[in-house]
Amino acid sequence: MNNTTENEPKIDLQASVKEILNIIDQEREREIITRRFGLYDRRETLEQIGELLGITRERVRQLEKAILTKLKAATASGKVQTVNSLEKVLVRNLVELGRIARVQDLTNHLLNNTSDQRERAHVAFIAELAPGLTVIDENDNYHHSIGIADYGDDKKIKGEVDVIVTTIKKHGEPLTIEALHDKLSYEHPDHVRALASVSKLLAHLKDSWGLVKWPTVNPKNIRDKIYVILAENGKPMHFSEIAESIKDSSFKRKNVTTQAIHNELIKDSRFVLIGRGIYALNSWGFDRGTVADIIADVLKQSDTPLHRDEIVKRVLKSRQVKETTILLNLQSKPQFKRVAKATYALESK
Repeated sequence: MNNTTENEPKIDLQASVKEILNIIDQEREREIITRRFGLYDRRETLEQIGELLGITRERVRQLEKAILTKLKAATASGKVQTVNSLEKVLVRNLVELGRIARVQDLTNHLLNNTSDQRERAHVAFIAELAPGLTVIDENDNYHHSIGIADYGDDKKIKGEVDVIVTTIKKHGEPLTIEALHDKLSYEHPDHVRALASVSKLLAHLKDSWGLVKWPTVNPKNIRDKIYVILAENGKPMHFSEIAESIKDSSFKRKNVTTQAIHNELIKDSRFVLIGRGIYALNSWGFDRGTVADIIADVLKQSDTPLHRDEIVKRVLKSRQVKETTILLNLQSKPQFKRVAKATYALESK
């Protein structure tokens, strides 16, 4: 295994877990703990273990609770030195990560490598026994996480996570960690980031945090990714530029064809064609429609007929097209009539 610092001894999680399990006298009790935490294979339910051992689900739950209580007591009294030693290492890693972290992130940081499921299970099991650590069990709202107990128990940590979710929800759009930190009362932005990472209701993109259902921080399909690219760019882009930007991004599944991008741009009302292959967001004030539609809108908004130069000037504010295209529409479309030299109005019906 890799070590977290050059001066720290190498961490052998498997040997540590084996040493802890050896404290358990009965084979059946070892089997329950091993299977419930997934220490050597996938995690199993109370029903699965009960069926294997020929006992009820409730009996498995009772035995699990009794075994963990016994192991925690032995750890607290200093009889399980492995847990005491590893607790100190885990606390040091958690300090670097903002005092709390998802089990996966903590294990990766601990081993300085991408961890596998078994290694994460070992860390979670050791944390469950360590009195100086708080374990947040996974459910619909929270990721399986580990925190430093001095900074809060399960209830306190969940409450702090919920406050962050509520703050973002009330703001109505994504916030950077610095902006979130300014709205809250935590001493360091890293702690805010760590708490936010515990929530399953939040997602982030380039350290901008929002609700998981918001495409700006959690783009799930091509259209959402297009939206993020345009929003970040802040100005209209050609569809080929959008395709290249997606390929160069940190998105998952970013190998998309230029034609696929163009097809999605056409279908989604959030995107407005404002030139030959050039698209903008409708939230920027661009309306859908042809050049003739835009000319018509310009003339409708004017109390008097307009000179062609003024029409061109106003149309170019919302469309990236050639002046000749605008003039051709003025001269060829029946809804426009010339009322004076180079001056146009809408044809009255």
